[in-house]
Amino acid sequence: MDDQIKLEIDPATLRTWLEEGQAVKVIDIRPPADFEEWHIPGSENVYAYHALYARQPGPLADYHPPKGEPVVAVCYSGNTSKVAANYLRSRGINALSLMGGMQWWSLAWNRAKVPLEKSSAQVIQIRRTGKGCLSYMIASQGEALVIDPSVNAEIYQSLANENNWKITKVVDTHVHADHLSRGRSLAELTEAIFYLPQQDRVSFPYEPLHPEDTLAIGEANLSVLATPGHTFESICLLLDEEALFTGDTLFPTSIGRPDLKADRKGTEKRTHALYNSLEALVKLPEDTLILAGHTGEPIAFDESPIMASIGKALEDIAIIKSSEKDFVATVLKNIPATPPNHLQIVKYNEAGVLPAGDVSVLEAGANRCAL
Repeated sequence: MDDQIKLEIDPATLRTWLEEGQAVKVIDIRPPADFEEWHIPGSENVYAYHALYARQPGPLADYHPPKGEPVVAVCYSGNTSKVAANYLRSRGINALSLMGGMQWWSLAWNRAKVPLEKSSAQVIQIRRTGKGCLSYMIASQGEALVIDPSVNAEIYQSLANENNWKITKVVDTHVHADHLSRGRSLAELTEAIFYLPQQDRVSFPYEPLHPEDTLAIGEANLSVLATPGHTFESICLLLDEEALFTGDTLFPTSIGRPDLKADRKGTEKRTHALYNSLEALVKLPEDTLILAGHTGEPIAFDESPIMASIGKALEDIAIIKSSEKDFVATVLKNIPATPPNHLQIVKYNEAGVLPAGDVSVLEAGANRCAL
């Protein structure tokens, strides 16, 4: 088990296999707690990580994949999974190791079309399946706008080219803390205007958005709603009175957290602001679609958009119905662990630059923007 194999599969190839529905069995050898926090959709947890360190096969000794299916072993960064794949191959199993492990998988993505009934616009949800980031491309009459871009700028350009759209506007709903914004780089690549809500946090030029501003995309219109709470500058964008792009303010089954890069006093102040923002949002028509900036679950390759109506969110998120006093007390008691490297990510986003080298090191890990 000391010899390392060279046969690996890169995340882009595995992404294609999963998207096309090819037969493949993905086994995640990490401990169950890490698997539960984030994993590749459809993968199976076969906890062999520490056994392999002890030069033992552990549960891999009895592992039998579906006949004829290749096996892809996954770990944190693609090293121990090589040992796992090498052992499985010694048993005659067609096994590969995922290059870069879950760290590199955090950059994998897929997409889904969002069905609309009232608006004539087309909306694509672009999802980082390995990170939980959700971004959106809205198009009308050949013009496109991108909200909260979180994958490489070239991906959005390629999607636009596929549909003969021209990206003219890019918007970030707030200064992000859990992923590096690709907003500025996308705007530069496409010569689009880069918008941010009015604030004094960033150190680069941008076009400011204010409450009740409207952005036109062809025949479609996006109305700007001020929704402080997750951050003080946070906004939501309402498309043709039908679809609400909520950033990290409201999710289909949860609400945004109010504490990143804030002290205790600042967190409490943000929580009161978040309560008022949610009170305003849930007064929108119940059939308004919630299209959030993140999800807390691995994103399947099923082309099914992640969304819910305002009415469904009211049924599923009990805290929204609380009094302001109870809301604040509950939120402050239930804030989850902060995302890794969030202060560094904020620093880059406030400067409007991307770090050199492998950004997956900085961004790796599950999304934690929801309460």
